[in-house]
Amino acid sequence: MQMVLEAGVTGDRIIFAHPCKPLSHLQYAQQHQINISTVDTEFELFKLKQHFPNSDDAKICGWPLGKKFGCEAQTDTAALILLARSLQLKIAGTSFHVGCECEDLEAFVRALSTARELYDVGKMLGYDMNFVDIGGGYHGGNNEFFKKIAKTISSSLDLYFGNEPIKCISEPGRYFVEAAFTLVCKITGKREMRNALGQLESIMYFINDGKYGSFIDTGRDFSNVMYFSENHLEQQKYKTTIWGPTCDSTDKIVDNLYLPRLHRGDLLAFPNMGAYTLCLASKFNGIPLPKVVYYQQQN
Repeated sequence: MQMVLEAGVTGDRIIFAHPCKPLSHLQYAQQHQINISTVDTEFELFKLKQHFPNSDDAKICGWPLGKKFGCEAQTDTAALILLARSLQLKIAGTSFHVGCECEDLEAFVRALSTARELYDVGKMLGYDMNFVDIGGGYHGGNNEFFKKIAKTISSSLDLYFGNEPIKCISEPGRYFVEAAFTLVCKITGKREMRNALGQLESIMYFINDGKYGSFIDTGRDFSNVMYFSENHLEQQKYKTTIWGPTCDSTDKIVDNLYLPRLHRGDLLAFPNMGAYTLCLASKFNGIPLPKVVYYQQQN
């Protein structure tokens, strides 16, 4: 909130979207007239009533993001709307997030269908819930799939809200930054695994970044890794495991790749490493953070 305010954005354009708010943060929001926030439990509604009674609006988070946040729309959300009404809190609308890099297009359809159901519930109770936050987590390195997501969302908005006077916003942070960075790592060591006949079966490579650094998000797909070598490379590829640089035996990046026989000093490049990488990295074991180098691609 402080960073956005310092960028010149006024409080009435900021949403305090974390469903679980420390009191000190809530007090800061109140001081700067940041009046819209997100709630997903009755405890947050009581917290708003007690510590920020003059807040203008609350968004009911009606789509679960894993098991940590959100509420079950069919069983919990109507009760939250009724509780908000009894506490004399205004409700601006609904908010959902189907999860980062979600490839289930039907998840967006279901979420917007649920948002319309809650919109109608709010109408019956006298609320003008015309605010719909469709979340984020969109792929930033796959434009073709993003077009499919956009088409699905647009058609679902037309289907479920038609000409209703709603205001739709999104949270496309990942989309903007994911493809902005390519991580380049150097192979610092290797181990070749051979069978009883001495035939090479698999190779382990050790590189200068790992899961305590840029690879903290280990659920990524690294099948598009690129490699660069000044040496002649064989055509044959071998089962490959890539390890990070720390002394932690769990510092493994990936073990299901097939790469040619590379050498110490060769480079591995991982595209689409702009989201949830460097911002989460640490210097565990004294390993320095990667340097950021800017370049301009020539046409």
